[in-house]
Amino acid sequence: MRRLWLLALLLAAPLLHAQYRDDVSLESLYDSDGVAALKADVSYICSPAHRGRKAGSPGEKDVARYVFGEMEKAGLVMLSSEEGDVFGIQGEKDTLISRNVIGVLAGSDEVLRNRYIVIGAHMDHLGTYQMMRDGVPEEVVYPGANGNASGLAGLLALARHISATGTAFKKSIIFIAFGAGCDSFAGAWYFLNRSFEDVKNIDFMINLDMLGYGSQGFYAYTFSNADLNRAIEATSRDLQPVKPVLSSLEPYPSDHRAFYSKEIPSVLFTTGRYSSHNTPRDTPEELDWNNMELQLEYIYNFVRDQASNTASIDFIEPQIEATQEEDTIYGYYDCDVPPIFLGSPKIDRFMQDWVYRYVKYPESAIRDGVQGTVQVNFIIEKDGNVSNVRIVRSCDERLDEAAMNIVRISPKWKPARMHGRKVRCTLTIPIEFILKRK
Repeated sequence: MRRLWLLALLLAAPLLHAQYRDDVSLESLYDSDGVAALKADVSYICSPAHRGRKAGSPGEKDVARYVFGEMEKAGLVMLSSEEGDVFGIQGEKDTLISRNVIGVLAGSDEVLRNRYIVIGAHMDHLGTYQMMRDGVPEEVVYPGANGNASGLAGLLALARHISATGTAFKKSIIFIAFGAGCDSFAGAWYFLNRSFEDVKNIDFMINLDMLGYGSQGFYAYTFSNADLNRAIEATSRDLQPVKPVLSSLEPYPSDHRAFYSKEIPSVLFTTGRYSSHNTPRDTPEELDWNNMELQLEYIYNFVRDQASNTASIDFIEPQIEATQEEDTIYGYYDCDVPPIFLGSPKIDRFMQDWVYRYVKYPESAIRDGVQGTVQVNFIIEKDGNVSNVRIVRSCDERLDEAAMNIVRISPKWKPARMHGRKVRCTLTIPIEFILKRK
């Protein structure tokens, strides 16, 4: 990896202006250049040809090449090849190959250019799944327009705008399109632990994830970092087109967690959860383009303010009152560290090595030919015990009782953690009762 301080040699190169493309639809005649560029980027990222751009897929690889080309056209110095900074994730059967795309704009100040602000967004999404329609298998694509084509398009918009006004940024700005963001933030982890040499010089990280529903709100989540909160409030005091609401609860787990784990101050800008999240309905037509443009203008101003700030933002562990934490119940996927069963954080371990190994199919239900799926919700307490077992989707009273019983007598788990503290965690599982044909 080339050392970024050498990039100062490139400052004499002429700055390139944003490259915008016109949409051909009648509706687009009224779009601003910024909205037109956002639409073009999201349209490409969500193209059906990319088949939901699952981590490690050809679709993710094509999007990585596109992002590389757009960053390069914006005038960034690329720290990865056109194929990206490639890394592998070892699975149970094979190795998943993903990649990060990294570009940088060197700071204009001889001293401050050795300090970095990272702006990141993940490229990948859920891919596809097979469904049966009239007995015929049909592939359904998860487009992921808001999650996270919106954040990735926002990253490219900021890269173009910041590069075009580069002398206003005294610190170096690193732009990263993360691969395998849906796989435990693997791309962010790889960047911090294997790829980038000067982690200690990163002032803070900005994560862009799900920016497309601005009419529902615009939020900044900082892990309750007082320094970052003050910085955001300072930018918000100026006249801005839109201002984020500081959120004390994490709207969504994303790549910022990898930076927080390295004690790098991090802020997630997002419009929060939405009804079509992780469904085939998450399409470009659903996005609020005008609000996206306004949000990106605010984020640009925030980066510009901090890129000239000689003071550093300290990593500050949030102070959580015990009484405040006592009654908080976190979702399984929202925890920094999920609960662990028999050494594995994967729910499959609990299902295969406990539930399906020991659950008892009621004899009377077998005689009556009763089968189906029961959904059971329960809480994993801070001491690892299971409590509050309840049925959230019933099938048959006998199957319901069998499902609840196997969960109630579960061995202890290793409890979930948030910010290093043990927390209560809720989980819902489907337990299938299927009769075998003789």
